Amino acid sequence: MLLGVLLVWYSLSKISITELIQYFKNANYWWIGLGLLFGFLSHLSRAYRWKYLLEPLGYTLRFPNSIMAVFATYLVNYTIPRAGEVTRATIITNYEGVPFEKGFGTIVSERVADMIVLLGIIAVTMSLQFDFIYNFLFSNIKPLKIVLVSIGLLVASFLIFTYFKRSKSTFALKIKNFLYGLIEGALSIFKMKHKWAFIGHTLFIWTMYVLMFYVTSFAVEELQPIPMAAILIGFIAGSFSIAATNGGIGSYPEAIVLAFLVFGLPEDPSRAFGWIMWASQTLMIIIVGGLSLIYLPIYNRKE
Repeated sequence: MLLGVLLVWYSLSKISITELIQYFKNANYWWIGLGLLFGFLSHLSRAYRWKYLLEPLGYTLRFPNSIMAVFATYLVNYTIPRAGEVTRATIITNYEGVPFEKGFGTIVSERVADMIVLLGIIAVTMSLQFDFIYNFLFSNIKPLKIVLVSIGLLVASFLIFTYFKRSKSTFALKIKNFLYGLIEGALSIFKMKHKWAFIGHTLFIWTMYVLMFYVTSFAVEELQPIPMAAILIGFIAGSFSIAATNGGIGSYPEAIVLAFLVFGLPEDPSRAFGWIMWASQTLMIIIVGGLSLIYLPIYNRKE
């Protein structure tokens, strides 16, 4: 949370609040609304996808509860990082009778599937923009440093792998069991009855994420025309920034600026777009997530 506050202060020190408000006033809210729609559809798909992981365990998840649990997850993550996943598993334990550890295990499996898709997006982006990324790296970073860092990472990875493979300590065993669980969870996706539906929803979710980012960029006229490469790099940077602070507070706009500056896009409009993107999606989460937490006990009392 402290890092998020510091990044908000840093971001607002780079652009005046008056100027930022002006960007918000001049933004095309039709494109922002379309971005919100794509974001909302991705969350609905995530809620529906969840049932495919719970069905093999013998549980049928009611869709309204799944939707409300997903939005509650995002809302809680703005307060305590990753606490939303615990909240989500707790909600279906209370209202659907799913044991906490089983519900939480399915959420971990979801994250593994999502990470695979994100890595796929990164791989596609790097392959499509290989020449640009290669020239950028070698024009800004000395080749010797890249080689030394690569060797250092390989050596460190080998030493860590060797340690955990041979060590019998409690800590090492916990890490190995956790990693085995992640691998098992990822592989279980291909063993489920509706695996293709699950994969289809996963691809749909990330397609909506990219479209959400892409169409919202049209809201800031000063950024146009924006190359597709900048969209993909910006999307990837923004995705990782969300994990850096609570819901990407402060880190999201600055990640967008860093990505867009690589392509020579103007700094102030890039920062404004980052704030517009983050603020619009955050507002949706606060409203729908808040209503979900309020309506959950009401809906389940009626049932």
